[in-house]
Order: sequence, then C-alpha cells, then structure tokens
Amino acid sequence: MSEEETIEPVAEETPPHEPPELLMFGKWDSTNVQINDVGLVRYITLKPVLIPHTSGRHAHKRFHKSQIPIVERFVNKMINAGRRKEKKTRTGRGAGKKLRAISTLKRVFEIINYRTGLNPVQVLVTAIENAAPAEETTRISYGGMAYPRSVDVSPQRRIDLALRYLSVGAVRSAHKNAKSIEECLVDELLLAYKNDPGSFAVARKEERERVARSAR
Repeated sequence: MSEEETIEPVAEETPPHEPPELLMFGKWDSTNVQINDVGLVRYITLKPVLIPHTSGRHAHKRFHKSQIPIVERFVNKMINAGRRKEKKTRTGRGAGKKLRAISTLKRVFEIINYRTGLNPVQVLVTAIENAAPAEETTRISYGGMAYPRSVDVSPQRRIDLALRYLSVGAVRSAHKNAKSIEECLVDELLLAYKNDPGSFAVARKEERERVARSAR
C-alpha cells in the first residue's frame, strides 16, 4: 500500500429510532398494570394512550365498550355520576364536560402518585376489582308471586357497577363538604384499593352480595 492511499473510516450504523412509549397523561405506563381477577381480564382494556378520549368511535356498537381504555370508562362514569336517578338522559352537572373530567382525573392521579408512589392506573384497576360484585339478585315470578333469586353477575356488568359505585361515592362525599371533588375521588380510590369497608363502592358491593347470599 502506497503512502498516498488512506483508509476511510467505516460509518457505524445507527440503530433505528424507536417511537416513544405512550404514557397515560405522559407520566404513567398502563402496560405493566396487573389484573388479578381472571374473569375481568378480557373486559379491562389497558391499551396505552396519551389522553383517555376515543371520540366515541366505539359508541352504539354492542359489547365494544370493552375496547375502550378503562381510564376513559371511568371518566365517562364521572361525567354521568351527578345526574338524577329518574332521568335517563345525561343531564347531570358534568354532562358534556368531558375535558374537564379528564383534567380532574389527571389531578387525582397526580395526588395518588404523590401520596403513595404507586402507579395510579394500577390503583384504579385494583379498586375496580375490589368493588365489582360477583353476585346479585333478580326477581322471578312463579304462580303470581315474585321471589328474589341469587344470580351471578356478568364480567361486563361487574365493571360497570364498580365504576358507578366509585364515581357516585366520590360525588356524594363531595356534596356539602369542604373537600374538593379531587380529594374525594382520591380517598374513594385509595379506600377501594385497600378493600376498606369505609369505601362507598366496597360497602355497596358487600351489601349487594349479602342480599344475594340470603336469596340463594
């Protein structure tokens, strides 16, 4: 090799750029959340999203609400928690204010993470598992008389009831209370996460199951 010839350095191949992971509100990972209740695994969606808002793409489709992220389903229950029982339409105080509900839940998650150091998505999922009733009663007519009869609750309904109890419990706790709705939501979720009977959701679940056991 002559002195004039030089060896050109080989350019190193740079690894392909990996897209950033989608974190809930840019802070919390929902992919490593554990679901301990085997019956609810198919019905709790932990798909990573930045903002829990799917713009209603799963609306009016039977059983498609199972594909909605569980955080967004909780937001939808928060919107509808303050409406009157006798009204079937969404006419509560929070009706139509989904962005405000999302902002409220973001602050709730930040408070939970600050207090406990836990992933707030994991806290929500465990609270749902602890507040989901497995048994309830129905009315069966026989010979002109109606009798209560104990029946198992479907997984989809279990989640719906748990989400309703959690949101309604926080709204009732915030009524005529110095605490804000965020603080009441934090207290309700943490109590349900610990399976504490002081939680409105856990108390309602135990009451429903107790009535069902007596109707067996």
